[in-house]
Amino acid sequence: MSPELSIIVPAWNEADYLADTLKAARQSAGQANIPVEIIVVDNASTDATRAIAHDHGARVVDEPERRIARVRNTGARAAQAPGLVFVDADTRVQAIHLEAVKSRLDADWAGGGAPIAFDRIDGLLQRRGLAAWNALARRLHLAAGCFVFVRADLHAMAGGFSEKVYAGEEIDYSRRLRRLARHRGLRFAVLDTPPVVSSARKLEWFRPWQHGLVLLTFVLFPWAGRFRRLTWFWYRRPTRASSNRQKD
Repeated sequence: MSPELSIIVPAWNEADYLADTLKAARQSAGQANIPVEIIVVDNASTDATRAIAHDHGARVVDEPERRIARVRNTGARAAQAPGLVFVDADTRVQAIHLEAVKSRLDADWAGGGAPIAFDRIDGLLQRRGLAAWNALARRLHLAAGCFVFVRADLHAMAGGFSEKVYAGEEIDYSRRLRRLARHRGLRFAVLDTPPVVSSARKLEWFRPWQHGLVLLTFVLFPWAGRFRRLTWFWYRRPTRASSNRQKD
């Protein structure tokens, strides 16, 4: 049976999280009775990422360049389904999300995103920050990078994710897809579903002042995403991260 959705998972050294993500995707697709293919884009991993992907029935394609937009686009080029769902390697989807994606794409949506939540969160500041993003995303029709869905033909028509940037590619992508959708009488918006759940690992890996520094950088210098050195937050992984995960 031909897949109706292609679930694309970028992965660089994701051995700690990938198995849970793939299990959730496969189980959710079965519960929703939606034929899917799962594509893991191995971004030059040096751990067991590739083996884990194969063990869980995913198709593995390679993209050696460390640029998330390119990794997503590589997965899209390999996809065979009319609908694409981009999911981070630490994000678990549920059947309700895939059902909503399928029904919207079959109707009058070009694509969109979903509300997001973390698997654990500490402190009022973190809760308010997450609530603020979800409210802003819904109001401005912005998809978070951990969950983006789109019609495959419109993804290609839009030229995919911009490979001029190292981070923030989902914001530019959402804006371009929204314009493209509007011209065709379609919608690009955030689903009215429960949140998709991602790990809170970046809240654990980086201190509050580092999160603040990244936010300030992008506020003062909106083009920071074009520079690898200024997007370290997305490409640096503390050496303690793996051991911390194993203790959970």
